[in-house]
Amino acid sequence: MAEKLRLMAVHAHPDDESSKGAATMAKYVADGHEVMVVTLTGGERGSILNPAMERPDVLDNMTEIRRAEMAEAARILGIKHRWLGYVDSGLPEGDPLPPLPEGCFALVPTEEAAGKLVEAVREFRPHVIVTYDENGGYPHPDHIKCHEVSVAAFDAAGDPDRYPQAGEPWTPLKLYYSHGFSRKRLQTMHDAMIARGMESPYEEWLKRWTDDKADTADRVTTRVECGEYFHIRDDALRAHATQIDPNSRWFAIPLELQREIWPFEEYELARSLVDTTLPENDLFAGINEKVTA
Repeated sequence: MAEKLRLMAVHAHPDDESSKGAATMAKYVADGHEVMVVTLTGGERGSILNPAMERPDVLDNMTEIRRAEMAEAARILGIKHRWLGYVDSGLPEGDPLPPLPEGCFALVPTEEAAGKLVEAVREFRPHVIVTYDENGGYPHPDHIKCHEVSVAAFDAAGDPDRYPQAGEPWTPLKLYYSHGFSRKRLQTMHDAMIARGMESPYEEWLKRWTDDKADTADRVTTRVECGEYFHIRDDALRAHATQIDPNSRWFAIPLELQREIWPFEEYELARSLVDTTLPENDLFAGINEKVTA
């Protein structure tokens, strides 16, 4: 390894880091790089998605439990972790949608939250930042706000005139978006399971996917091969016991098949201050040359 590099992943809630890009992070940790996850909210308003955790003692202590789950996931992944300290907005449901709760993250001015993230960026000094695309991966208000705050912080962190109280300026060199599941990935995994006589957990999901919905696979620029670390990803997911049912479709596909059919995680290069050639297979592509020049 020519240089120890630093990757920062910015996420809306605890558990997002384990369901989006966890194997990539584990790979870079194993390669000797430093990785930090910044979690913008505490996930206080998240629903309990694991029936085994649907208990009064859990409901009454969601904040503390989700913090403990995040600490365990960070330990499993081998990453550094930082809370930004905002309050989960919840996922509004209904028609019309109810107003967002007062004081929640989605209502915080972007400029304010970006200042707090700039402070984290200047302290950790990442070469690469990963966050969600403009759709948030899915339209949760905290995910969309996470995108807005991350892009604003990426642009401001290296500017000495912006947030002068937030530490010495630091310019990240690349910004990536993660998109969540693409139709191409779902279809590929579904077809592989059916061809092997297995039951696919994606059949209904694919049936609901209408042709007018764009496939994020068309935006992918970078595939990081990380199948070797899928078991670490799954262990980190299971650490978020309130959010992840161990009997859910997250774990329905054997790891051996995943490694054979789709052994990578995918990203879109949104900004780059270094020369790189697309498609890429490394989030740090082009950076070694820059930092060692």
